[in-house]
Amino acid sequence: MRKALYPGSFDPFHNGHLDISKRTLALFDELIIGVYDHGPSARNLLFSTEQRVTMITEAVQVLKNHAHVRVQSYTGLTAHFAKSVGASVMVRGLRNSTDFDFELQIGQTNHWLAADIESLFLFANAPNHFLSATLVRQIATLGGDAGELVPPNVAAALKNLKR
Repeated sequence: MRKALYPGSFDPFHNGHLDISKRTLALFDELIIGVYDHGPSARNLLFSTEQRVTMITEAVQVLKNHAHVRVQSYTGLTAHFAKSVGASVMVRGLRNSTDFDFELQIGQTNHWLAADIESLFLFANAPNHFLSATLVRQIATLGGDAGELVPPNVAAALKNLKR
């Protein structure tokens, strides 16, 4: 069974993340969405780790093969988590050359830590090529409506935030 890990903070999970998840699931037998738990040092996060896991689990229900998606939190090195769940690939989304430069460095470091796990980079598709969790957080915390940028359950959670 070919397993792929899609790691990230996902704060919040947005339509770009959902698109990368859908496309990854078409390539692999199982997709593990790894939600990084920043622990007590978490700053500037809108949602707790548990809330993010729950929201992602609900959001991926729209995917055709959602039964083959597992959402799990983790701490520590992503490469070690990938090994622990049996993933052969770590998937990352790229929006632009800035993302590429950053992800290249991370991918090479992960290769050094776990040479048997490949990095797979998927380009963000329109209309998600500009989208970032940071942008969604800013819109939501400044009173804007980010509803069209995120799955419906995440939009509801963003509306319930205290500003």
